Amino acid sequence: MSLRKTTKNFASNGVKTLLNLEITVEKGKLPRLPFLKLKNKILGKKYNLSIVFTDNKTTKKLNRIYRKKNKPANVLSFPLSKNKGEIFLSIKEAEKSKKLFNKKGAELIGFFLIHAMLHLKGLAHGSTMEHMEEKFSRYFGI
Repeated sequence: MSLRKTTKNFASNGVKTLLNLEITVEKGKLPRLPFLKLKNKILGKKYNLSIVFTDNKTTKKLNRIYRKKNKPANVLSFPLSKNKGEIFLSIKEAEKSKKLFNKKGAELIGFFLIHAMLHLKGLAHGSTMEHMEEKFSRYFGI
């Protein structure tokens, strides 16, 4: 997956690139969210981020390889360098958590993206991360 700095562009291959942000939709529809604003607010304008909306098969494979867990993941984040990272999100798996987080649709996906971006920023699960998730969710109305 290549990260390119360009203006708005939607290629026929399903890859949408916005300044330092690449979004690939392998499965389903792209949720209506302020992707670039989320990235810039949480990770900064210079951060190069790739977001891949994929299926359970892909997140299960990645989860098995990188986390030694043989089950699909709702979201996985991979820091590639100080200012570059990737997020893989299975909407189908994320939707299984809608009751737990009392969110659905774009709100739920936005919450998982915030969660993954905070991991890319270096935060681990705990009260600080939960506080930041709540802060950014309120800020973006998610």
